[in-house]
Amino acid sequence: MGLYENAHEAMSWLTSKVPSQPEVALILGSGLGALADELTDRVVLDYKDIPHFPVSGVEGHAGKLVCGNLAGRYVVVMQGRVHYYEGWTPEEVTFPVRVLGLWGIRNILITNAAGGINPDFMPGDLMMIHDHINLMGYNPLRGENDERFGTRFPDMSDAYHHEMRALIVRAARELNLPLKTGVYIGVPGPSYESPAEIRAFATMGADAVGMSTVPETIVANHMGMRVAGISCISNLAAGISKHKLDHEEVKATADLVRETFSSLVRKFVELLDTP
Repeated sequence: MGLYENAHEAMSWLTSKVPSQPEVALILGSGLGALADELTDRVVLDYKDIPHFPVSGVEGHAGKLVCGNLAGRYVVVMQGRVHYYEGWTPEEVTFPVRVLGLWGIRNILITNAAGGINPDFMPGDLMMIHDHINLMGYNPLRGENDERFGTRFPDMSDAYHHEMRALIVRAARELNLPLKTGVYIGVPGPSYESPAEIRAFATMGADAVGMSTVPETIVANHMGMRVAGISCISNLAAGISKHKLDHEEVKATADLVRETFSSLVRKFVELLDTP
């Protein structure tokens, strides 16, 4: 079967297991998956049980799809994701977003742990993504276009939807939480970037760097979804940090900001579609 048929089969399987139609999808990045434990009336599904779903082997990515109630809305939460650097194809990396789009979900919040490039950023800061730079080395829409998913040449001028961005800002303001805003640059990984690369990225206008999010955002826009993005600045990037980079630092920082991150996401979900 083709990509559309596989995604439709996965969507149909989820529909048979989940009692309600989710209003919003949340993709939780490295170390940020604890928010899914706050859902009530939960339905927990392992990625390995969902037809054609890719399963991550990266520590900090639980590999579970959790549906339930959060802040007065029925949501679906991806606890972790797969990455291109694990050996997955672009189609496999973005397959879950295809399934969520076919499920009828129109709003998606994509989160990640990222390295801070902007000198004003510190580990533990939360950054609303207002735009991205694609240095992944690929575009997930390459190849024959299936019009059932979306148009051949989707517009990316508002990739992180202005209404969704406004809600994140409003949520932070109502909670009196500090919030950074910036450009996320996506790279393939898995090696961390060199200091020279970080200097080049800064010149290009990037504020934070990571190994995900960009492909998912492109595919979500292709399917007509409204995208919001939040990066947890988990460490300072190479050449800015005074010590070697370590994935354990990423997880540790995410754990420290768990409540701040969770409260911002909860408030965002609560405000969703509020004028």
